[in-house]
Amino acid sequence: MAEHSYTSRRELDQYGFHPSVTILAPLVCLVLQSLLPKTFPRLAILDLPLLTTVFFAVARRSQIAGTITGTVIGLFQDGLTNHPFGVFGISKGIVGYLAASVGFAVDMDNPVNRGLITFVFSLLQSLLLFMITRWLLNDPTVRLAPLHELIRAVANTAVGVPLYFLLDRFKTRD
Repeated sequence: MAEHSYTSRRELDQYGFHPSVTILAPLVCLVLQSLLPKTFPRLAILDLPLLTTVFFAVARRSQIAGTITGTVIGLFQDGLTNHPFGVFGISKGIVGYLAASVGFAVDMDNPVNRGLITFVFSLLQSLLLFMITRWLLNDPTVRLAPLHELIRAVANTAVGVPLYFLLDRFKTRD
């Protein structure tokens, strides 16, 4: 008996990337993340490594690959910041896993969906960073600023959606 699916073949496709794109895109975002705020302090609100984590996790639609991608990008980001080592690695690993999971259920070629996902994952990462730093590392000086985090999420969304369309050019079907 034939089974019918309400999901199109295009929505189920997993995408791959040339190894140079897999390495260079996050590397460029990490370098820009560490250099841009020094020249333009207002750009410190962006989290370019988060955007690459979300993009690659959603495109690959593999929870394992999303977790590994997020963790590796986060650990490199930890090495470039004054945060305790592993804070970004943990938060981006969780975001990578969840983004890959959402990639199965949502059509990520739609700009509205991309914007919503980026906004939600930006807020989620802010919450995870707060929880890790406040409770796991027991730092009572850390405060959560909801308005600032909303502005950060909007800024990441405004940069993320065009960045995703740029990175779409490097997709290959698995």
